[in-house]
Amino acid sequence: MTRKIIIDTDPGIDDAMAIFFAYKAKGIEVLGLTTTFGNVPVEKATENALTLNEVAGVSVPVAKGVALPLKREPLPHPDFVHGKDGFGNIDWPVSTNQPVAESAAEFIVNTVKAHPGEVTIVALGPLGNLATALELDPEIAGLVDEVVLMGGAHLEYGNVTPVAEANIINDPDAADIVFTANWQVTMIGLDVTHQVLLDNERLARIKQANPVEGDFLMQAAQHYINFYGETFGVEGCYFHDASTIAYVLQPELFGLELGTVRVACEGIAIGQTIVAPEGKIFPAEAWKNIPTSQICMEVDSEKLLALFEETLSN
Repeated sequence: MTRKIIIDTDPGIDDAMAIFFAYKAKGIEVLGLTTTFGNVPVEKATENALTLNEVAGVSVPVAKGVALPLKREPLPHPDFVHGKDGFGNIDWPVSTNQPVAESAAEFIVNTVKAHPGEVTIVALGPLGNLATALELDPEIAGLVDEVVLMGGAHLEYGNVTPVAEANIINDPDAADIVFTANWQVTMIGLDVTHQVLLDNERLARIKQANPVEGDFLMQAAQHYINFYGETFGVEGCYFHDASTIAYVLQPELFGLELGTVRVACEGIAIGQTIVAPEGKIFPAEAWKNIPTSQICMEVDSEKLLALFEETLSN
């Protein structure tokens, strides 16, 4: 069965991995890319999404989204991770194509309503577009098949603060709206993505088999891999955003826990994804009537990476 998805994205090197993965995967139909600030400003994210379409040879609609967090000043864009261009400073030719006239939130609402019960939203960046779509039309929560997001951390340390992951801390208010809305959320956070390491050896094999997308990823990933080597002492890069596509394709690769999730929006713990395990009762009002989310905690890393390589190599 083919799964229809919208990818909400801030490309981003790992976003590029996820987007190419989805485009090449049998069993996935990408209905659109919606863009947000995050790894780069939203204008650059939109340009990058259009560029990725050109590299992949597809004509998937791109809708430009939010430029700022819902309620606070933005954090600096992480040039030291993704480069100023979002693609590792490789000076790839920029697309001259244009996004659609709809905003990202409008595109999400209209697409979900056109395919009720069929659309999975795969979110790879800060969650302002999803929160704005819910504000435009709260009924879409009941029409979305699933929200699969890369973000957060349950037991793992954060990567921006000791408790906060980058996508969530970039717009914690939006993230809390998304986690507390009445739809199925599956969180693929640092607990899982820090278990998976993509290295140059695998990227080289993908490039040999697929000189188009493979060459782009090989070039862009070097900046990313250097960052992880210097910061964490690992040989390769953590497999963040593309893990969402693996989940959409083969959820059995992941081990899940159930719980309600809230996001800290103030104080020293801002951006923390706080999980109340299923079955635990807490008297505080903040934990009442919150839908249960799925939190990915385990993954078969070798099968996941093999799926990525096989898919990109065909």
